[in-house]
Parts: sequence; structure tokens; C-alpha cells
Amino acid sequence: MQETTRRQRVAGGLLLLGLLVQVVGFTGAFAAAQGVSYLLWAAVALLWRDIPRRSRRQAGVLSALGAAMLVVAHTVYGAAVNWPAMLQGNVFVATMLVGVSFISLIGTQGNKRAPGRRLTGAAGVLRTWLGVHFLGTILNLSTVLMVGDRLARRGPLNTPQLLALNRGLSSAALWSPFFASMAVVIALAPEVQYAQIAVVGFPLAMLSGLFTTWELRRRFDLREVDGFSLSPRSLFMPAGMAALVMLFHVWLTPALSIVSIITFLIPGVALLSNLPAGPRFTLRRLRQHTVTRLPAMRGEISLFLAAGLLTVGLSTLVAAAAGDAWTLFARFGAPQAMASFAAIALSALVGLHPIIGVSVLASVLNLSGAEQTLFAFVGLSAWAVGTSVGPLSGINLSLQGRYGVSGYQMMKNNLPYAALMSLLSLGAIAGLSAWLGL
Repeated sequence: MQETTRRQRVAGGLLLLGLLVQVVGFTGAFAAAQGVSYLLWAAVALLWRDIPRRSRRQAGVLSALGAAMLVVAHTVYGAAVNWPAMLQGNVFVATMLVGVSFISLIGTQGNKRAPGRRLTGAAGVLRTWLGVHFLGTILNLSTVLMVGDRLARRGPLNTPQLLALNRGLSSAALWSPFFASMAVVIALAPEVQYAQIAVVGFPLAMLSGLFTTWELRRRFDLREVDGFSLSPRSLFMPAGMAALVMLFHVWLTPALSIVSIITFLIPGVALLSNLPAGPRFTLRRLRQHTVTRLPAMRGEISLFLAAGLLTVGLSTLVAAAAGDAWTLFARFGAPQAMASFAAIALSALVGLHPIIGVSVLASVLNLSGAEQTLFAFVGLSAWAVGTSVGPLSGINLSLQGRYGVSGYQMMKNNLPYAALMSLLSLGAIAGLSAWLGL
């Protein structure tokens, strides 16, 4: 077992306790988010000195900016700030990441040798994109970690692999009914017509995969770049998890979101898969995971929590400064929708998660009827482009914390892709606006 300090072991215990409290909170017995946020932030504080310098500096700046915005919103604009709840941003996603980490306890996940026939070249890149995209439509962010860890068994992930993971998942935001982006836009615009969104968004997502394969083959030598095999053996675990998620989502726990189901389902399956070897063996593996693997997630957890605090601070400040009576556009047609897309996508370049732009936009619009469907597609397409290129998106924060890639390098490598997808998205927005008669 890897040697850890008492401080790291305590932090690992806090992360596990935060996961348990969150899972119990899903029963509705109590509101768990605030307590979970304290546990996770306490773990980050204990692990702060161990976080890589670049991630520590970034998390510190984000946290400071978020707190400062809350202070300004309260002191300058008189906003009512719920100070005890200020640390709750991104808690659901952070606990999901803790839960997803238990996938290493399932079967032979700890084996460093990748199974199956080696798949390289453009075909490998395309299959990585396809695997992440279609599994990600259900499993969301956890798919990137599943597929990424499998690819990492042959060696550290290279740029084409990272870009395929990034774009495969981010493009799922264009049409997946189970993706986090869809949940956000439906909450903001409840009269959305999903069928019209899917008819436009799905072909756009497929173009993303084709362009990714063509561009990476043109920019990189892919002969030694491993891809994700779509063979039954490679797909068994992620596809099985996707089937279980859908079982819970449709029949067993329909009131819970996909993110909530993933949070408790993967740890539950992991522990059950170890029980045939005996309770003592299972507890030993759980303890080892808690004191070694969970503290090693310090980079991911700290960045997500810090970005969440920034989101809370910025959204509070914008809402306080703009007020409730002001409306950005008198009507929401093609020109207004295209301008909104450009603003949200560009804001992602400076580090703002698209959820901020989408939420702020909804708060300053008065939408009716078909305008809500157009707004929803603007939000989804801006989310797809913005999360691919934004250094503080969930995807890039995960890749940065898990595999050590620079968020700036991911942004730089994704700029041509983001430019093309933006042009295609603007065309799709214009076409959808005409279809809706706006």
C-alpha cells in the first residue's frame, strides 16, 4: 500500500464521508449539500499543500474571486447572500467524481495492461470519440474518466487522445436528453420542444466527430496513438453501467438525476463486486481506496469546488447588478440568438463555464413559446463549444486534475475546432429560427 500521512488519511475519510452524506441525502431525509460542501472543502484544506502548484494557484485565484464578488454584491448592491451556503457550488459534480473513482475497484480495473487488440490511427481516434460520445450521453463526465483510464494503461495520454475525449463528450451536449446541459436549459425554459432540438443537434454532433478525426489525422502522426476499442469486451463495463443507470433512472429512482444515480451506483456496484471474496477483503480494499486514491484526487476536487465558488459569486453579482426589471432583448430571434451564442462561447475562453452565461442570459430574457426552444439550442450549442475550449469547464478540469494536462494547452489545441463548430452552430441557429418561424 502506498504510504500516506495521517493528514492525507483524514482527508480521504472526509471525502468518503461527504460521499456517504450525499447519498443519504438523495433519500430526501435532509438537505445534504451544505454539510457535504463543508466536508469536501475541509478535505481540500488538509490536502492543500499536496496540490500541484499550478492547480493550487488556479484554485486559490478562483476561490478569491468568487468570495470577492459575493462581498461586492452584498456591500455595493445590497444582495442577500446566504453565506453558510456559499461553498455549495459544484458539490454534486465533486461528489460524483468521488463516487466514480470507485470504478477502479471493479473487476480488473487495477490491471495496468490494456485488454484486447491494439487499435491505433485515425480509426482509433474515431472509435474513442464514438465511445465517449454515445456512452457519455448517459454517463456524462464519468465516461471520460472510464475511457481515459483504460487508454492510460498503455502509457500517459497524448494530445490526440485528450482531444478525442474532450470533444467526444462536449459534443454530446448538443442533443443528449440525459446530459447536464439539457437539464439546465429545460429548467430555465420548460416549454422546450426536444424533438426539434434533437433533429438539429444530432447531425451537428456527428459533424464534430468527423471533423475531429480529419483534423487530428492532419495535425498529428496517429500511427502510435491508441484508441478505445468498441469490442464487446472493452464496452462490457461502461455499457453495463449505462444500462444500470437507465434502469434506475426510468424505473427504480425516476426522481433522481443521472448525476445523482451515478454518484451512488458506481460505489455500490464496486463494493458488491468485491463481496464474493469476503467482507474482510472488501473492507480492506475500501480502506486502501479511501486512504490512497481519494486523497490523490485533490487536484480535481479543489478545481471543481473553486470553480463552483466563482460561479456562485459571479451569478450573484450579475443578478444584483442587473436587477429584475431589465430585459436584454424585446424579442428573441435569429440575430439575438446568434449574438447570445457568441457571447457565451467567448466568455468560456476567459474561464467562465457556459452554465454561467446560459443562466445569466435566461435571467435577463422574457421568453415565450418557440423562443424557449431557440434559447435552449443556443444554450446547448454554446455549452458544447464552450466546454470543449474553456479551461475551467468540467471536462478540462477533470483532464487537468486526472492526467496533468494544461488547461491552456487544451484551449489552444481546441481553438480551430471551436471556430468551426461555432460557424456550424450559428448556421444551425439561423436554420432553427426559420423553422420555428421566429
